[in-house]
Formats: sequence, structure tokens, C-alpha cells
Amino acid sequence: MGRVTIQDEGARVDPRVLRTRRLLQDALLSLARERSLDEISVADVADRATVNRSTFYQHYPDTDTLLADALDAQAALVGADLSQIHPGTGSEGPPDVLVRYATHVAENVGLYRSALGEHGSPVAVTRLRRRISGLALEGLELHGAPPALSGLPLPIAAAALAGSVIGVLVAWLERDPLPPAQDVATWAWSAVSGWPTAIDS
Repeated sequence: MGRVTIQDEGARVDPRVLRTRRLLQDALLSLARERSLDEISVADVADRATVNRSTFYQHYPDTDTLLADALDAQAALVGADLSQIHPGTGSEGPPDVLVRYATHVAENVGLYRSALGEHGSPVAVTRLRRRISGLALEGLELHGAPPALSGLPLPIAAAALAGSVIGVLVAWLERDPLPPAQDVATWAWSAVSGWPTAIDS
């Protein structure tokens, strides 16, 4: 049995594989509500999921990749899959999917502070950066690059914008009290789409 990740959802996958993977994801998320991510081992996840370690490794190479899949699955469950966003839809404000994503993050702020923070998940951060970079590239192709990035190849400019958006998300998560989800969605959308957006004061 090969390792399966969230990207395999659309493929024909044995339902038993999907059930086991979801069991592992739920186990990790449950543990993450009790302790920091760097304190959770493969053995902890396997015990909570009532499977053995060999079963874990049939599906995931490590807890980092499992966490990235678990976060993706949870976001998709609440209708906050960032891959469904497309710049140029005619609205100057952030799309509903992005607002739902920000709201989902706010509702699970402890988990995302751990996942995206200084000692967080490199796989989760890399996956999020790639998705945002893809959105930024689409926005740049539609609207052109802002002056500060106009001399860069579009993929490089998109990567720069993605890094900025990740920085915005992390800085937002570090605030206490946490600013409204609508605000960070607006800030992120402005960077990704290249459109100026305003937040009512």
C-alpha cells in the first residue's frame, strides 16, 4: 500500500486507505489540541488512532506531512479550499473562500500558530506558499506587476508576493487579540491580486 496524501482525493483510492488516513489526521489534530506539535511523535499518533506504527508509515513519511494533509482536509471541509480562488472574478474585495479560510484559521488559532510559527511545519508552510504563489501569478498575469516588482519575471514576482502574504498571516496570528478574519483576508487579497483594497475603520 503506497503513501496517500490529500491530493489523491480525486483519484480512485481504496476507501479503506481513505478511512485510515482520515483516522490518522483526526488523531493528530486531537493531540495538537493537547500539546505542542513538536511534542507529538509518530507513536503518539498511532496510539491515538489505534493503529500500529507500520500502518502509519504506509500512509505518511512523518507527522509533518500528515499535519499538512490534515490542515488541507479541514479547510476543504468548511469550504475554504484556496485552490478554488481565481483572481479576476470581478470583485475588488476578498472572495468568500478566502474569508472562510481566514475565519477557519481564526477558529483554530492555536493550531495554526503552531503550524505556521517559528517551530511549525515546513511542509504545511511550503504547501501554503505554493498555493498562494499560484494565485499571485494568476493575478499578475491579469493585472501586471506592481512597480516594485515590475522588473522581475512573473514567477519570481509571484513568489515574492507569496512570501509577503505568508508574512501577513504569521504576523496576524501573532497578534493578541487577533484582528478580525475579514481584515487579514482583505490584506492578503490585496497582495495576491494586485488590487488596492480598503478596510473600513
